[in-house]
Order: sequence, then structure tokens, then C-alpha cells
Amino acid sequence: MCGIVGYIGRKREELQDIILDGLRKLEYRGYDSWGIALVSNPSVAVKKYVGAISEATLRFDDGVNAHAAIGHTRWATHGGVCEANAHPHLDCTGNIAIVHNGIIENYAELRRRLERKGHEFSSDTDSEVVAHLIEENMKAGMSFGMAFREAIRELKGSYAIIAAHGGSKALLCARKDSPLVIGMADHGHFICSDPVAFLEHTKKAIFLDDHEMGVVTENGVWIIDLERDVLKKKNPIIIEWDVSRAEKQGYPHFMEKEIMEQEDTILKAVMQPEKVIEKAARMLNEAYGVFFVACGSSYYAALASSYIFSKVAKKHINVVDASEFKYYEHFITPKTLVVAISQSGETADVLDAVKTAKKKKARIMAITNVMGSTLMRMADFTILMNCGPEICVVATKSFTAQLAILETLAYATVQKAKEVRKAYEDLVPHIRDVLSPGNRNFLDGLAERMVEKHHIFCIGRGISHAMALEAALKIKEVTYIHAEGFAGGALKHGNIALIEKGTPCIVFAPEDETHDEIVSNAMEVKSRGGWIIGIGSRRHEVFDEFIKVPHTEIGNAILSILPVQYLAYRIAVLRGYDPDKPRNLAKSVTVK
Repeated sequence: MCGIVGYIGRKREELQDIILDGLRKLEYRGYDSWGIALVSNPSVAVKKYVGAISEATLRFDDGVNAHAAIGHTRWATHGGVCEANAHPHLDCTGNIAIVHNGIIENYAELRRRLERKGHEFSSDTDSEVVAHLIEENMKAGMSFGMAFREAIRELKGSYAIIAAHGGSKALLCARKDSPLVIGMADHGHFICSDPVAFLEHTKKAIFLDDHEMGVVTENGVWIIDLERDVLKKKNPIIIEWDVSRAEKQGYPHFMEKEIMEQEDTILKAVMQPEKVIEKAARMLNEAYGVFFVACGSSYYAALASSYIFSKVAKKHINVVDASEFKYYEHFITPKTLVVAISQSGETADVLDAVKTAKKKKARIMAITNVMGSTLMRMADFTILMNCGPEICVVATKSFTAQLAILETLAYATVQKAKEVRKAYEDLVPHIRDVLSPGNRNFLDGLAERMVEKHHIFCIGRGISHAMALEAALKIKEVTYIHAEGFAGGALKHGNIALIEKGTPCIVFAPEDETHDEIVSNAMEVKSRGGWIIGIGSRRHEVFDEFIKVPHTEIGNAILSILPVQYLAYRIAVLRGYDPDKPRNLAKSVTVK
């Protein structure tokens, strides 16, 4: 969840700016404090701050002659939000600095042992023990590299760690259950939690796997298998992302930019090589039991697609929140197919679910956006979403890309992949129309009327039930207004008691078999004072406001969610919030 950036190379005069720029590119991951360490011989200089990177003026003393630097954006897990708890952390000598993502589960035991040996701690974090472990090992006569390796072997839990020593010409790193990637540029090397941080310098990357350690110098990279204690050859991969996609390109926020990109990204998601879709369809058809596992918006995309699989392919899909999947392990066999869905490919609960499935020898299909991600490396087969980097914390283009891919797979299992591809090509003008300036102006006015509301409800039936859930999530994430999504039929089972006069209720009313029943549910809400905002292709008298979207047989759910994405964005802006970085949230949830 936190962001890590390290650099060692020939751009020594630009070290501060390189690390700061990398940290800014990782702000979307969510953070509450941050810091940087400049490494020179023989010392380390550290500056740490609480709050936004943009609000601080960072300048180290001109006398610092650094050859490497490490930086970190922290999202608090152990210890409160303060400068002392921000990273990087130092040992007692001040010559060893570390940054860490993850959770050290046995930190209390390690800390007590180190304190008995005279170590003094400066923070309340679990992370600081790593610096002191390295120091203690070096006091015993170990080299920096050996001291780091032995310290790592004592850790229980999850970690992505970079360590620096004032007297060393190398940065050391290691990972377990938390992402870490080495970027290989002409002028030096990067170590980051996300390749977005170094894409403008290089697209050549080595992704570390669990229990691997990296020794990174200005001129080389060495990977060590910590379980077998041997050097390991790993070839770099090329990350095919357009660097400009990680910039705002004139938009005030990434969220708006990424909403507007969807006429492009949805089609890219569908235009997979034929062999990829054919293989995925074959895996789905050959499986005895299919589970879709995901979290958040990805879970709602999976839930929506389960209705499509039922209708189109007559196939039952088990949709499980990844954090709950381990409680279903008794159903998993070697003939089971687990389709794991994650934008980042680093979601801890999804990776944990995959590990559970692999223990049962189930086959794994991944749907992810990040080439080389942990999920991709764990899977037997992967479909890439081809969205480009999604910087805003909340999912917009990744959600619709996932839904488009899953709908394509449903049709592919009944040999209709070409038909669905053509349908998505025809969908593009409709996407453009839904997000047209005129429609956005209407949604701007609607947002102004909703900005002071305390509760918003969203209802739908069938696949629109999943859209109602996703709509409520979008509103909650960026506006901080209480929002809930319901199946239309669930209203009368208690939820309708929440309706008061003027309560907004967004009703997904597509022109399908659910239309008449969901309109009836809308009438129930309106009769109790609710303010009804209908989304569909046909206006009904029950709607107080109406958002028109074209009706299409394929891609209809996508068209219906687009205006709510934009509506949530506009409400957030009107309420004075930054929609790109919602409070308490992180883009990549790498802790369980």
C-alpha cells in the first residue's frame, strides 16, 4: 500500500528530484507521511514529513555528497501518523537506513530482544526493527550484505524492503508477499514498489519473487534465492505502457481523465489475440467448478459477469470475495478453475486466495493490468487488461475493462467471440455519447443538487444489481457520503425503512427482463418520499430525474455505470475533496 523508491546511479546531482518525482508518481497508492534518505560515504541523511509531498520544501544540505537515495510514502499500520513513524528508519549509528512495506508479525519479539542488547528505538513501527537487526549483525562482524540477508531470514510476515549503508556502494532489497521491482536504466538502477515510479527513465524491469534478495549497484543487479542461498538468473521484461498515460494531460484530476479514456480502454481490453480468448474459453469449458475471486470493484465486475455467464453460456460461476475464499477450499480440486481478478496484480487477499487454490492444485487464470505482477507470475494463464496505468485510487477504466473481458469470455465459451468483439466496436460511439459535454453538463447540475445529501441509495436487478453495488462504492469512496447498493427485491426486506423524504435513489432500469420489476421497486421508494434518479434507455413517470443511456444487448452494464462514475467525481470535487486520493484508501491493498 505504501510507496517505495530507491535509486543508485550516475545522476547524483539529481538524486533528490529523482526520488521526489518517483514518490509523487506513487501518491495514488495512498499515504499519510513520507521521507527520503540520501546515502553518502560514510553517513546517511534523512528528512521526514507528515502530510502531502506537494506541501513540503525538501532540500538537504549542499554538503551532502550522495551516491544513492531511498524514499517512502507511508500508510500507517503500526504506530500513529507522525514524523518519527515515517520512513526511512535508521539504526542506532545513523549509518543504516531502511524503507519497508508490509507487516512484520514478530516485530515485538525482535524489538524486545534488541532492546535488551542496548538498542534504542525512535518510532512505534514494526519496520524499525529491520535497521537494528542489520546493525546488530554487523556488530557481530558480518558484512552489510550478509547482515541484511540474516536479518531478512528472521522476519515473519510480509515485506518489501530496501536497505542502504553509508559505507556501501550497493542498495539491498528483498520481498515476501509485497511487490518490489528493479528498473534498469542506462544511467543506473531503480528499486520501486510500482514500475510507474521509473517509467520515464526505463521500461526494462526485473520483478522480484518471494524470498528473493537483490544487490543493486550503479553498474549491475544480482538476484539471490534466499531459500537455496544461490545466485539466480532473471531476465528483465519490457513494460509496454505509454508513459503519457501516467500524466494528467490537462485534466484537473486523474479520475476524470481515466473516466474519459474508457472509449479507448474498453475496446483495447476486448481486442485480445484470438488465441488468448480461445484458450481462456477452453479452460472455462473444461473446468469442473469455476470460481471468480476478487475484491472491491473487481469483485463487482465478477459478480456482474456471473449473470452474463448464466444467461449466455448456461454456466454457473461461483463468485467469492478473495478475503473469504480460504473458507471455500474444501470445494477446490485439481479440476477447479480459479479466475483471479486484480488491477494491480498485487492485492494481498487475491494472492492469498491463489495460494490456497494452488495448494489444492487448481488451475489459475489471472485477469490483471500489470505485466510481470505477482498474480501474473503465479497464474497458469493470464489475460492483460491493456488499460495503461490507472493512477486514481478508485477503479473506473479498470472496472469496465474487467467487465468487458469477462463478458467476452462468456460469449467465447459458446463460440461467439467474434460477435462480441464486433458488438464492442459498435459500443464505442455510445460510450462517447454517454460522456458527451452535454450529458456531463446535466450530471454537473445533478451533482450540485446531491452535494449536501447524507445518504444515497442505488438499486437494480440482475446484472444491474452488481452495477448498483459498484455505483454505491464509487460514491462512498470519493464523496464520503453514505451510499448503499441493493437488489431491488431486497428493499422490502428491511432496507426500505431507511428511506426518508428527499433521499436520492439511483435506479438502474435497463430495457431488459428486469425493467418492470425495478420500476415497481422505484415506486415503492418514491411513495415513501424518495427522490428517484433513473438510468436507462426509456423514461418512466416514476423518475424525478432521468439519465438516458442507449440500450445494447452487449455492453449495456458498462454504459449504465459511466454516468455514475462521473457523477461521483463531480460530487467529490464540489465537496472540496481530492478524488484521486480518497482518505484512508490505497490503490494497491498489499496487506490483509
